[in-house]
Amino acid sequence: MQTSSTADLDVATVLAIDIGGTKLAAGVVDPTGQLIGEHRTPTPPDGDAEQIWSALVGAIERALDGAGRPQVEAIGVGCGGPMQWPEGVVSPLTMQGWTDFPVRQRLVEHFGVPVRLHNDAVCVAIAEHWQGAGQGRDNMLGMVVSTGVGGGLILGGQVHDGATGNGGHIGHVVVEPDGPACRCGGHGCLEAVARGPAVAAWAVAHGWDDGAPTAAAVAASARQGHPIA
Repeated sequence: MQTSSTADLDVATVLAIDIGGTKLAAGVVDPTGQLIGEHRTPTPPDGDAEQIWSALVGAIERALDGAGRPQVEAIGVGCGGPMQWPEGVVSPLTMQGWTDFPVRQRLVEHFGVPVRLHNDAVCVAIAEHWQGAGQGRDNMLGMVVSTGVGGGLILGGQVHDGATGNGGHIGHVVVEPDGPACRCGGHGCLEAVARGPAVAAWAVAHGWDDGAPTAAAVAASARQGHPIA
């Protein structure tokens, strides 16, 4: 990669990175928004900060290899929160190994290109507004339901970040005051009730046994008409 202080993203090839508690994913995206190389790897479940960082860099390098090593002008990162934004210091509740980890600065130092980091659900909202279900809409909420639950807001056609970059992050709204404990320290948060592992656990507890105990398997079972799913 070549160092650049700015990037004309209308004509640039960029790296897109998704950092989560289950997987680390990297994709190389051409100026039309097409994915031309990608790689994903499991997030080290008990990894320390540097082990997670090494796994992330490995995923990025493999994605670049798959795309034929194009010149990348910038990097965009989606990561679960909470985070210090726009500084890019993250403490994802789904990744105990990263507390106050300066991922944005580490990427700048390693790859030598501009890096923009935001909450992963905000990134989903931006992508859907650009090329997906939100095209042509002025107002929308994008949601992530994975290892955690998050949200990102588009209002008046613009991203609504809020004061800390967590605008629209609905995962820790309390929906069941006497509900299960959440990793944030509260009880009954939407994330504690509706994140992927919680969905799978609920289904199994209610008699579902139609596959591996994952939210993806429960969703597939629901599409096939399973009454519990």
